[in-house]
Amino acid sequence: MVNLELYRVFYTVAKCGSLTRAAEELYISQPAVSRSIKQLETQLGVTLFTRTHRGMQLSAQGGQLIFEAVENALNLLSLAENRIAEQNASATGSIRIGASDTIFEYFLADKIVEFHEKFPAVKIDLQADVTPETIAKLKADKIDVAFVNLPVSPDPDLQLYGNCMRLNDVFVTSAKFAELTTGEHTLSKLKDYPIVLMDKNTVARRSLDNFLNSLGVEIQPSVEVGSWDLMKRFLVSGMGVGVIPREYIGALLEEESLFLIKTDTTLPARSVGMVLPKNATLSYALHCFVEEFRKGI
Repeated sequence: MVNLELYRVFYTVAKCGSLTRAAEELYISQPAVSRSIKQLETQLGVTLFTRTHRGMQLSAQGGQLIFEAVENALNLLSLAENRIAEQNASATGSIRIGASDTIFEYFLADKIVEFHEKFPAVKIDLQADVTPETIAKLKADKIDVAFVNLPVSPDPDLQLYGNCMRLNDVFVTSAKFAELTTGEHTLSKLKDYPIVLMDKNTVARRSLDNFLNSLGVEIQPSVEVGSWDLMKRFLVSGMGVGVIPREYIGALLEEESLFLIKTDTTLPARSVGMVLPKNATLSYALHCFVEEFRKGI
């Protein structure tokens, strides 16, 4: 009996030229891709690929002989699946998305609106929380996809797609500390001012502390907050100096409610990543949603 999934794996490896990229495309592990190729080679009695410094290439006596036929067959199946998908696109379904309030506001909001316009019958459930809790919800099957601040610890049960959105942390303050808004200042000098930072349990704070520790600089905050919105409110009110992604304060900088502090050391960039359960079977709606993010990674 023909195992279509084996041929899908074969075709994806051939198109990607890499086991790793094929695994990402298929949402399965690299060992699973290797096993599928070996199984198909055993069934056919030929070697389908040869390994080169450029990656996986079709073998002359195996892969090249069947590639075109496999491609045509899968294209016909894809056409049939698309027809069914178009029929089901308006069917009732749901997508449960987990992220922080800030990621929803500055990264996901417009994309969710676009998706809803395309699939108006799909129910979208938004669950806002900090990164550790969002990941816990994903592992507990309380959400289908998570968007989190990176870095996060590797997890064998999860598949991470990084760099969905770039975050550039900067030091900022209000006009109350006007002397900091001109010239260049050392990180050590900022220790003399009241500091507003995110809570220690957040990814942003841990990343900042690790970077400062690597420089031998220790900054003790006067105030710790649990959300970026609260930090912005405190900073605009003149409570001190804060560290916040520039992408989150564009309007405040433009209206001069906040000002950038130029420092002698640039803080390292961070990013937002998308996380899915490893080897998960995606619904049609969820597949369409996450593909919009994977395209840009």
